[in-house]
Amino acid sequence: MYSADISSVLQSINSIILGKQHTVKLALSCLLAKGHLLIEDVPGVGKTTLAHTLANALGLQFQRVQFTSDMLPADILGVSIFERETNHFNFHKGPIFSQLLLADEVNRSTPRTQSALLEAMEERQVSIEGDTYDLPAPFFVIATQNPSNQIGTSPYRNHNSIDF
Repeated sequence: MYSADISSVLQSINSIILGKQHTVKLALSCLLAKGHLLIEDVPGVGKTTLAHTLANALGLQFQRVQFTSDMLPADILGVSIFERETNHFNFHKGPIFSQLLLADEVNRSTPRTQSALLEAMEERQVSIEGDTYDLPAPFFVIATQNPSNQIGTSPYRNHNSIDF
């Protein structure tokens, strides 16, 4: 991306996300650096709007997953389903196969599900039932977590987050 393009994207996002210019720059910087972003804050302050607006401004495929205590790794990675007509299993991709994934309230899920997400973030691929699937490029995760003092949260292992 050229600086004029980046300025245009920032201007577009900042016209929707008001008063959070520094946070918007950090989010875009994470994406351009091929990293991921963890935002910790209470619900209702615009984290989802930031992720959706960033995806729209860059023309990225966007998915949002609400993490819950009963979520399994297959809920984000995908699952093989037996097709009776063909007499074999077909893999149905989960939401992790989007370019920008919002992993909302990630610390409400179990460590096992968090681990599946972290592996995909690090490897940029997922392995399921012996098959490896590449994730799209770019692949960017914005994970949100609630403050640890809220009911129903599990510790998320990466504590390098920004306050929104």
